[in-house]
Amino acid sequence: MEPAVMHSALVIGTGLMGTSAALALRARGVDVHLRDVDPGVVRTAQALGAGTARPPMEPVDLAIVAVPPPLVGRVLADAQAEGVARHYTDVASVKAEPQHEAIALGCDTSRYIGGHPMAGASRSGPLTARADLFEGRTWALTPTADTDTETLNTALELVALCGAVPVVMEAAAHDRAVALVSHAPHVVASLVAMRLRDAGERAVSLAGPGLRDLTRIAEADARLWLDILSANAGAVADLLEELGDDLDRAVEGLRSIATTDEAKRRSGTETVGSMLRNGQLGRERISGKHGVQPERFETVTVAIGDQPGELARLFKDVDRAGVNVEDLRIEHASGRPAGILHISVAAGRATSLSTALQDQGWRRR
Repeated sequence: MEPAVMHSALVIGTGLMGTSAALALRARGVDVHLRDVDPGVVRTAQALGAGTARPPMEPVDLAIVAVPPPLVGRVLADAQAEGVARHYTDVASVKAEPQHEAIALGCDTSRYIGGHPMAGASRSGPLTARADLFEGRTWALTPTADTDTETLNTALELVALCGAVPVVMEAAAHDRAVALVSHAPHVVASLVAMRLRDAGERAVSLAGPGLRDLTRIAEADARLWLDILSANAGAVADLLEELGDDLDRAVEGLRSIATTDEAKRRSGTETVGSMLRNGQLGRERISGKHGVQPERFETVTVAIGDQPGELARLFKDVDRAGVNVEDLRIEHASGRPAGILHISVAAGRATSLSTALQDQGWRRR
């Protein structure tokens, strides 16, 4: 089995994400076909140079399902029943629910891998699309229990062609992560922005860049975000509950500072100061996250069979080792039912990952 080389793709859903992916692929010479339930947005995407509305005459290399999370399973099932592609992925911002629905609908999950590029804009629609939207951004890939290596390779090629950085993880782990870094922050931004709705004009006129940065994402389409939050409601609710506990501590600390009792003032000052300092430390962890240079990575190389479930087993063992996959590449051994998987991890993590994988029976190369 030879490594994937993408020549053609079908983008189903020509909004911001789908059209941006199509523009990126077209810029790199891929033949892109466009499809949407709204003929108007397809015409717009086509006019922007994202591809053609003409249906493909034969199965394309990859179908990219770019629809809201509640629709992914059904659209995937219909596309597979039609036989439009050899491999399938999606770009929805939650992964576990679409994966479960795909399984329930009887989709061929060996030829499907979930995907989520961590990029976007406050406005939706094809007119906001950009070919460079994904440049340097993280793109999560969430294999099913039986995703085959050729499907993974094709998805990795999509990520590379879009200029993004792949991170492979389980669907449930992805949803917990995006609840922390995306979904709960969106709710918080909306709550802060909501306080401005009935504020006095004089007060709002004092708003500066800090408030604009904090509330920027609250501009996004409320209907789309209700779909996203509904598909990941439990994880988001858990985080907001924890945040509520932190807010209660902050309120108590500030009330103490406002008193005339010196002991309470000292205690409140320490509580609020500690929270601010911990906030600085947390913010430092995401500074410069995008565009990490490859030379900061180390590589662990293991042999992997082509039988169903091997990729899922490997990713589960990597996740159990507590190591993030920054990039990976598969080399297929010609004429043999096996391949070589090169796993890139952050500097200093290769030794521990290698040991953990050997303990689980993986052969190093």
